[in-house]
Amino acid sequence: MTITQLVTHSGGFHADELLSSVILTRLYPQAQLVRSRDKQMLTPAAHKIIYDVGGDYDAQAQIFDHHQRPNPLRADEQPFSSFGLIWQHYGQDYLATLGVPADDIAEIHAAFDAKFVLPIDLLDNGAMEPSVAGPLSILTLPSLLGSLKPVFDDPSPTADDDAFVAALPVAGAFVEATVRNLAAKARARMLVNAAIAKAGSSPILELPMGMPYRSALDAAGADHMLFVVTPRGDEWTLGGIKLSNDTFDQRADLPAAWAGLTDQALEDACGVKGAKFCHNGRFIAVASSRDAIMAMAEIAVTAAG
Repeated sequence: MTITQLVTHSGGFHADELLSSVILTRLYPQAQLVRSRDKQMLTPAAHKIIYDVGGDYDAQAQIFDHHQRPNPLRADEQPFSSFGLIWQHYGQDYLATLGVPADDIAEIHAAFDAKFVLPIDLLDNGAMEPSVAGPLSILTLPSLLGSLKPVFDDPSPTADDDAFVAALPVAGAFVEATVRNLAAKARARMLVNAAIAKAGSSPILELPMGMPYRSALDAAGADHMLFVVTPRGDEWTLGGIKLSNDTFDQRADLPAAWAGLTDQALEDACGVKGAKFCHNGRFIAVASSRDAIMAMAEIAVTAAG
């Protein structure tokens, strides 16, 4: 039967049912999104998907709540929120609607679950404290989405529903952007692996364009590589390789003598004609040609050794 109603609870909203709505409204764009606690509306039916409300988790009946006891748990016994349940059952179909290649869907579904869905699940269930983000806790996605709720003294009787509808495309933009980036990593992997093979034992990885490369580099065990060279428009860049995505520390920094220099001053410091810029943080440098950037890369490797 065709899904004609997507039902979640009324009142204040949280990230989990908002993000669940992102998935379901894309899959069922003609369905009515209903926010209600009316018992009749929360009665399962073939034309409804009910989530984050209803007191049950029954995929066959298309009801996906997580507030009841016992609550639904992942295989590792971490708790689901409604978002995790919806993603588990509908996420792969959602990825297909975004044009993710069929061969990549399972991998991207799992990666999105681990990187994006699980933190939402844990925060919503109180299994993770917002304080783990430290002073950035106010900038986490659940906090940012929560900031879109109406203020406490908004007199409008439809304030919560209006805010939910307004927040939906904002939440959707974050979901789609994350999926696009995961899909891009999958597409880049072949190009990065080819560049790694071509570089051989060289500590310089040359890529045909800017692209995500860290995961492929780690998977290949290319620990000997120190710097990455890429074209950027009419210029070329030389960048350091971070130790991980959780730090700014690099396998090797660009030479200290280059820090903050531009144009003639940088040319004088490195002895390379066409050197144009080196960031004060020593994580990126720019030159006007491939020959110039490769010369700078060789100097950086020697200095790092």
